[in-house]
Amino acid sequence: MIAVTGATGNVGRSLVQVLTAAGEKVSATSRGITAADVPGGVPHQRADLTRPESLRPVFEGAEALFLQSGGAAAYLLSPGDILDVAKAGGVRRVVLLSSQGVATRPRSASHGATARAIEDAVRQSGMEWTILRPGGFNSNAYAWAESVRTRREIAAPFAGIGLPTVDPDDIAEVAAVTLREDAHAGQIYELTGPVLTTPRERAESLAEALGEPVRFIEQTVEEARAQMLRFMPEPVVETTLSILGEPTAAEQRISPDIQGVLGRAPRTFAEWAQRHIAAFR
Repeated sequence: MIAVTGATGNVGRSLVQVLTAAGEKVSATSRGITAADVPGGVPHQRADLTRPESLRPVFEGAEALFLQSGGAAAYLLSPGDILDVAKAGGVRRVVLLSSQGVATRPRSASHGATARAIEDAVRQSGMEWTILRPGGFNSNAYAWAESVRTRREIAAPFAGIGLPTVDPDDIAEVAAVTLREDAHAGQIYELTGPVLTTPRERAESLAEALGEPVRFIEQTVEEARAQMLRFMPEPVVETTLSILGEPTAAEQRISPDIQGVLGRAPRTFAEWAQRHIAAFR
């Protein structure tokens, strides 16, 4: 059995579907999971990564674990305790969803240092491990959904600066392979999309998928900061603005790792937009 944490998230939800379609037994968990969040017959239980003891029923009898690193709440985790509970339940392999920022922003508490501490705990756990380090997600474009639906408008800073954002479904497919196959133990995979795309280009892809014009407004840094501070802590905002506006060469690098694991090229943002355009109508 494979235990999937964060099973209602952009990656975890897709991963549960991929694994069950492949005939794997899955145990799914998140803080608010319900039967509607998983395919029929998949065991699911509410649990909280910040309370490792709550995970015991989820991990019991599992041989492999997909560990979601906690996102914005990662600093609240005790990864060693989570992994101890996993080992006690029988888990021998863990695939960690980490962050590209471990390598590209090591001095950032929000993007690098916390994720590095979780990675270190996984490496020192005594279990087989694989670490996935994605860059920005295509699904971050959901932040534009309300303005597209109501005004056919997108506002974003740094209109002409490109990043190789990645499809969460590609991350899920890589995770499924690494959870099931022995050959990936001890590997760190950097996961990106196939090309650099700018905010303006991503807006154009959404407009094409809609079949209607979408107005693009380039925000100033100050406007973007004020908007982000409504839902993100200041250190996260500052690092995010730095990545968006002044990405390093490593953050703009196209990684070959999805191709290497899956035997196909990563999906484009335009493909993601076509599959998820209902959220923007």
